[in-house]
Amino acid sequence: MPQTLRSTSMFTPCGFSPHLHTSKEDEQGGLIFQDGNLTSASLDALIQHLIPTTDYYPEKAYIFTFLLSSRLFIEPHELLSRVCHKCIEQQRLDDPVLDKARIRKFGPKILQLLTEWTETFPYDFQEERMIGHLKDMIHRIAPCDEAYWKKMNQLLQTLNQKLATLSHGQEGIVKISAAVSDKLVAFKSKAPSIQREILSVCSDPYTLAQQLTHVELERLSHIGPEEFVQAFVHKDPLDGTKTCFSEQKKTSNLEAYVKWFNRLCYLVATEICMPAKKKQRAQVIEFFIDVARECFNIGNFNSLMAIISGMNMSPVSRLKKTWSKVKTAKFFILEHQMDPTGNFYNYRTALRGAAHRSLTAHSNREKIVIPFFSLLIKDIYFLNEGCANRLPNGHVNFEKFLELAKQVGEFITWKQVECPFEQDPNIIHYLHTAPIFTEDGLYLASYESESPENQTEKDRWKSLR
Repeated sequence: MPQTLRSTSMFTPCGFSPHLHTSKEDEQGGLIFQDGNLTSASLDALIQHLIPTTDYYPEKAYIFTFLLSSRLFIEPHELLSRVCHKCIEQQRLDDPVLDKARIRKFGPKILQLLTEWTETFPYDFQEERMIGHLKDMIHRIAPCDEAYWKKMNQLLQTLNQKLATLSHGQEGIVKISAAVSDKLVAFKSKAPSIQREILSVCSDPYTLAQQLTHVELERLSHIGPEEFVQAFVHKDPLDGTKTCFSEQKKTSNLEAYVKWFNRLCYLVATEICMPAKKKQRAQVIEFFIDVARECFNIGNFNSLMAIISGMNMSPVSRLKKTWSKVKTAKFFILEHQMDPTGNFYNYRTALRGAAHRSLTAHSNREKIVIPFFSLLIKDIYFLNEGCANRLPNGHVNFEKFLELAKQVGEFITWKQVECPFEQDPNIIHYLHTAPIFTEDGLYLASYESESPENQTEKDRWKSLR
């Protein structure tokens, strides 16, 4: 299912509200400001604005916004190369005799910039070229202060640990995905003997909601903010030859997360269609309704939507005799909460409430906000499609990227929350590896549970058998 998370009313699908453009423009060093906000500039001017000097350091929000969006125009290694080159030029780091007093003022600032870059966009530094530029810069300033060597070693150590952790997590997800795809193919017909059902692994809705939250936060932790931008890389109109990420779009964690959502939908549908008896199927439905409600209370909207989507799949929703045994009032409340009407108005209201709770939280338990992910992607997609990256004069449309950074920045805050619940390896393993029906398998199981009611269903059943 698609996503949309508009964080302000300032944005409309066809651009930004016209009233923002009525005030006087004001230019400083090639940067265009409006009401004190940077709205556009040439790429060169934006790069210059990123570079610290002895008495200037860019704002944190600017650093994040520019590093996030710059990859639409220039590859990270090329950007870092230009930053380092300009620093060498401006601080005269090539001079045979260095001005140590000046470099001691400049040193901590360039180190701070490199630290922020490695912390927020660690995946950029999987490239040897990036590490090369970073080391070269430190080697140039280190003779002026011994402490810079220590800082560099610390920075590289932290970066290596972070990349190792991320890589280990990615490998785990790849292994799980491989194991699961085998089982999906093998499991097209109804074969209850193959599988333990969810209730034998976990019969407490609150516990399952907690374990789902574990899976969500673990998977979210691997998604780099840059993946949201790289997912929408097009050719830069000022360079007709290539996209900035000509090698490949580096969005594997984002894609793996979307696959997890789909898996959870199918797992829920499989668990409901599996039991032979109507009473057991109704029991599984009621269990998942309770799990979904607990997910809502926790702030785990992604699992909540996956469960609702699984229960709304045709092979499940057609089981009228089964549903007649279910107390559906709680389900309708949850469905209403995630209703797409009014651009998911109810959900967005609930999300704002959870985000507000997170800001004032005293415990990790209250900090959890896991947005309905496809909607977040859809919002970012519409923001990207609705406004040009460049203005007619060739300037970068920085106003657009401030809005993009606002949405992605909020997500970054949410994904850093540590899961407060104790992990249950058995349940987590089951969620990742339990066999699930393909769509045909679901229909087959559904027709075997409750016979086809009309000619279309009869024809489909016949073709499946």
